[in-house]
Amino acid sequence: MAPFPHPELPVGAFLAAFLVLFPLPWHWRARNIATIAIMLWLFVINVVNAVNSIVWAGNIIIRIPVWCDITTKIYIGASYALPAATTCICKHLELVSSSRNARLDHRDRVRRMIFDSCMCFGLPVVFMILHYVVQGHRFDIIENIGCQPAIYNSIAAIFILYFPPLLLSTITLIYAAMALTHFIRRRIDFGKHLQNNGSALTSNRYIRLIAMSVVEMVLGTSINAFNVYSNVSVGLRPYTSWADVHSNFSRIGQWPSVFLTPSIRRDEMVIWWALPVSSYIFFLFFGLGEEAFKEYGKVIRWVRRVVLRRKVSEKPSSSMRATSRR
Repeated sequence: MAPFPHPELPVGAFLAAFLVLFPLPWHWRARNIATIAIMLWLFVINVVNAVNSIVWAGNIIIRIPVWCDITTKIYIGASYALPAATTCICKHLELVSSSRNARLDHRDRVRRMIFDSCMCFGLPVVFMILHYVVQGHRFDIIENIGCQPAIYNSIAAIFILYFPPLLLSTITLIYAAMALTHFIRRRIDFGKHLQNNGSALTSNRYIRLIAMSVVEMVLGTSINAFNVYSNVSVGLRPYTSWADVHSNFSRIGQWPSVFLTPSIRRDEMVIWWALPVSSYIFFLFFGLGEEAFKEYGKVIRWVRRVVLRRKVSEKPSSSMRATSRR
């Protein structure tokens, strides 16, 4: 068997991990916790996917079990963190665009940062721990894909793993619909309304955030629903007792491609590619915007000045250009 039967997997994942970090500097300066969380979770998961696709390319050998113990929990956390982050974004967009909102002050921003941090990082950790309730064995290794979380498919798994992300996506849709309604009602003076509320958002950035959240939510919801169907359609197992579910817990499932039906292999690939695609979508919205090109210009000027030791002339401001024309 070829050493890398699917070379597109590590290439696609590493590229996604690289691109998703491009908008990080200016979102970090703005302290946009939810947007930063999306970037960090997508970066980590893409790196994990890339490493897994290299280590287990064409094999199911148990190589680094501790790596799998850690990364399978990260997979679980990301499945909650990403919809939770889009929920936080749309909740904030609905708030700053509504008529009931007073001007945002420092205390409001601190309160928002705490809430977003709890939703984007605290909540995933809670469900990473709860995963143990429906973790029938240590983990699974799938050829070419690598280690994956072990799930004891049961009613408990539906309520712990499958239902909450779908609920968060539904809440995101409601907030996004309300935010769009506010925008349509105030579309003429919307920019002034955002300024009056003390928001650093512009109308273009507001629309871009909503569009990104909705697109990511639709993609994430579709993949989650597809994942639920793939796991539940084969039938649920009775959750008899803790001891029964966790019997032989140290077992590691190994699944070579020849043991998987073509439909299962296709399903696994669809689910695998969902995260790189989400990263590409995120980059399209934030890596190609006006703010992004300003940042790229700063980086290019810094490289020319510091690395290449060339003199960089600053562009004259608009007021200076206006004066020179008089």
